Amino acid sequence: MTKRNRKVGSVKTELLTKSREAMLTAVQIFNNPNIQFKSESYIVLSIIAWTYLLHAYFKGNKIEYRYYEQHGQRKKFDKTKRGAYKFWELERCLNDASCPVDNVAKSNLKFLIGLRHEIEHQMTTRIDNYLSARFQACCLNFNESIKTLFDEKLGIDKHLSFSLQFSTLKEEHVNQLKEFTDLPKHISSFINGFDSDISDEEYNDMRYSYRVLYIPKSANHKGQADKVIEFLPANSPEAEKLNKEYVLIKEKEKPKYLPSKIIQIMQEDGFVKFKQHQHTQLWKLKDAKNINKGFGVLVAKTWYWYDAWLKEVKGHCKANAVAYGKNT
Repeated sequence: MTKRNRKVGSVKTELLTKSREAMLTAVQIFNNPNIQFKSESYIVLSIIAWTYLLHAYFKGNKIEYRYYEQHGQRKKFDKTKRGAYKFWELERCLNDASCPVDNVAKSNLKFLIGLRHEIEHQMTTRIDNYLSARFQACCLNFNESIKTLFDEKLGIDKHLSFSLQFSTLKEEHVNQLKEFTDLPKHISSFINGFDSDISDEEYNDMRYSYRVLYIPKSANHKGQADKVIEFLPANSPEAEKLNKEYVLIKEKEKPKYLPSKIIQIMQEDGFVKFKQHQHTQLWKLKDAKNINKGFGVLVAKTWYWYDAWLKEVKGHCKANAVAYGKNT
């Protein structure tokens, strides 16, 4: 082996070592009940982990991952004020044609990158429970990638176990997790906007957001092993039955309506005098665009109403049926 090849191998090994360490640290921090800064720490560390992972891949495959300008046959590499090379950030790695990450896993990472942009300049809270499914997918995708691209022995799954919980998931918790009303406005707007831009197929792919259903279960027979989590094949009769009988937290963000659609629905229902002016007066009276009320969301400078507001409007129109021209 040449001196250059030994150096490449050494750099790649160091990158992989730090990559695994960053991801393991991210997961351990997220699972630590004494730490409040979970999501923010996980996002930053997991992005570093993936960046080093892809740098190791590019290094091993002799793909240039430093920024440079081409001057004839020469490459002039971009450097910091201290003289260090400027290496590709994660998003640049993902956008490169030689990137080995599949499109769904890329979407998961680009979601985390976008979320990091939202939280790095201002403090945020209460996002752990809402986004844990995407963090889980990121972790599983990393584990699969490092084993597939490099070596099975590099997997981090053998170092981790399921974290124990002190709380159960009740119906009211499920409903809360499906709402984004408790999130800071800029975070909920980012999540809604990002999810709206991807296909339903991609959104429901486990590589984008890994969701599981927990059901309390006891062993059927004495002496039988009783695992906390039991995995069922997605196409099994048992899994299909669960999908039918239980509400899974897997829906895309609630249906959204433009004001014109709300008015159209009400007029089709017979309230022909309920128009734009009346609708505007109503939402102002109810302070319905207060994000904490959960009636709608601002996406890309456009306000959309949720079903909760449509229900509110229907109740208002029924209570004032005569005024709105409804023949009772």
